[in-house]
Amino acid sequence: MREAKARTIIDLLKVASGYLKQRDVKSPRLNAEVLLAHLLGLTRIQLYLQFDRLLNEDELSGYRALIKRRLNREPLQYITGTQEFWSLDLSIGPSVLVPRPESELLVEKSLSLLGHGMIPHAEQPRILDLCTGSGALAVALATEIRNGSFWASDISSEAITFARSNACRHGVERRIQFLTGDLWKPVQEQGVVFDLIVSNPPYIPSDALQTLSPEVGHEPQSALDGGEDGMFYIRGILADGARYLYPGGWILVEMDPDQTLKALELMEQTGEYGSKERVKDYSRLYRVVMARKQVDAGD
Repeated sequence: MREAKARTIIDLLKVASGYLKQRDVKSPRLNAEVLLAHLLGLTRIQLYLQFDRLLNEDELSGYRALIKRRLNREPLQYITGTQEFWSLDLSIGPSVLVPRPESELLVEKSLSLLGHGMIPHAEQPRILDLCTGSGALAVALATEIRNGSFWASDISSEAITFARSNACRHGVERRIQFLTGDLWKPVQEQGVVFDLIVSNPPYIPSDALQTLSPEVGHEPQSALDGGEDGMFYIRGILADGARYLYPGGWILVEMDPDQTLKALELMEQTGEYGSKERVKDYSRLYRVVMARKQVDAGD
């Protein structure tokens, strides 16, 4: 962006968009606008109203640095430090995954189960977000379910720091207990059972990680790598999940569409679950498997 005339907001956006497009960055104009608005502390609407504004040298230098980071395919959300999830602004960084829109399906289905009175202790439900990452699921559910008690666990202490920060950001930190440890271990130590468990675990096959977009390479691989077939953690969650549920409680797990049928088979093999189904996301792909712990043999 060294063109002499590229000093106004409108000219800078044109030049930056061109560079981003040349490097095959998706939505180049949107990226250029978001980064400039972030730098100047403006909303995108405010940016539009100041198209003729001239930037000073410090602002120009700062914008060039941000565009360079994006050209290196660092995720936009890591550069700005925020991502929207369930209409909530969440703080994120390179030690946690960027929350994806499809994960909102876990929140949606959880609220539907509660709204239809399909979980035990609906008046004061106990809810676990397993592999919480940034805390997106726990925080979103806690903002919606004011009478609930929540637990959020992750093997990464850095992730728990982000999750706690996001809970504070949205005023729900007093209703969420944060646990650090591998899968069920920290929950086992607490000796608690739940009415509802949600999880978005690592589920990408190890060999497939290199085929993903360059942006994914900046995300923590430990939060993506699901082992040889992508189901290492899914197996552990489904095999032992029922022991941490009240009878009639539900477990909801996000995964790759190609893993959903195998997940249903795994739950059938445990003999612990009654109702089982897989749910499509907004792209019409099976994204979530959900099951209810049996109340009795006839459930």
